[in-house]
Amino acid sequence: MSDRPQSLRARFAASELRGRALWVVIGCLVCQMGLGLTYVKSGLSADLIEALGMTRAQFSGANTPQLAVQSLASPLAGFLTVRYGAKVVLTASALLFAVVFVGFSQVESVAGFYFAIAGVGLGAAGMGDVSVGHVVAQWFRRHRGLALGIAYAGSNLGGSAMVWLTGAVAARSDFRMALLAVAVFSLVVLLPAAFFLVRDREATREELRGEQASAHTPAGTPPASPIPPAPVADETSLDLRAALRTRTFWILTTTLFAFFFYFNGILDHFVLILTDAGLSHEEAATRLSQTIGLGIVSKVVGGYLADRVSQERAILYDYGLLALSSVVLLFLPNAVVLPVFVLSYGFSQAARDVVWPLAVERCFGARHLGSIYGAMTLALLPGAALGPLAAAALRDALGDYRMAFVLFIALNAAALAALFFVRDERGGTTPGSPGIA
Repeated sequence: MSDRPQSLRARFAASELRGRALWVVIGCLVCQMGLGLTYVKSGLSADLIEALGMTRAQFSGANTPQLAVQSLASPLAGFLTVRYGAKVVLTASALLFAVVFVGFSQVESVAGFYFAIAGVGLGAAGMGDVSVGHVVAQWFRRHRGLALGIAYAGSNLGGSAMVWLTGAVAARSDFRMALLAVAVFSLVVLLPAAFFLVRDREATREELRGEQASAHTPAGTPPASPIPPAPVADETSLDLRAALRTRTFWILTTTLFAFFFYFNGILDHFVLILTDAGLSHEEAATRLSQTIGLGIVSKVVGGYLADRVSQERAILYDYGLLALSSVVLLFLPNAVVLPVFVLSYGFSQAARDVVWPLAVERCFGARHLGSIYGAMTLALLPGAALGPLAAAALRDALGDYRMAFVLFIALNAAALAALFFVRDERGGTTPGSPGIA
């Protein structure tokens, strides 16, 4: 029995999730809640459509300016993160969100709505996966999947919280007060986390160098540094130019397009789909909150498993579950099927955030992951813009979403099949590390 506490202490000492690194992950998790602010529009969809006199197609059309700004600003966010540090970019983004949502609360026209949503996209680019992923990767190597899963869970935590917060405020007042509440959240939650908790690894190393040098340690025992060792360079990594010449790059980019098409198509119409099926607006909003909140668990669990199981199989399992969720749509609003959809869609769409960059690393190496993943993310703009528009157009033309569901099923099935042809493109696989296909 006396060996157990000692074993636990040894395991904790060997973990990278401790000291300053742990605080950085917590800060990144809170900052990623900023991505949850992009869910606000969906939670207030019925209020916005009624107040601004929009059709559903006009409402879905707001995705285009948001995604255009977010997609095009992401490379700039990456450049500024490398140049000035993630802390600066995340802090500026928190302030920007506060300004944007104050303005959003005052909109009176469709044009003003589109302009406000474009501002949300700009803030999301700064608080997105690029800046957070960059700083987390600086701090972790062995537990990178788990650390990314914890940090990325913030977007689902934030989305669930924002849907609940805006719904509660709108029920007691109106949607304008709900949008002002989001601005307050940006100032009192996101801003302090970005400014006080997030640290770029090299800056922290300089601050702690004197402490570590003077730390008293027993003879022959290395000091227990809160800073993990730098990730080992991967000499076999492909750069973006080389990756562009591979089939795997284009397969992954195409399947990423299919994911965004389906994910955003469902997310944007989630409440509307369920209310059309007979659920009350309150119950539909609750289901949306549950779906988003489920991502908190799936990202952490997915990251934990990604550090221990085959990355190749993880992405196939994830896309398989995603395809299953689209099939279940055909049977809504059956009382038995609805929880199955919430679980399968909520888990798979969130876990993709974690398994995807790890799969990119597996195929091309780690050194140029940011530039390669960033180039693939250009699929966000057409996929996430066209998915909601296609769903809205089919619903407006046919009176229900059934043909939209069939389209989603076909795309998800094609994406899953294509992933079987993805492979390690670094000149062959190493013994014991089979390619994806």
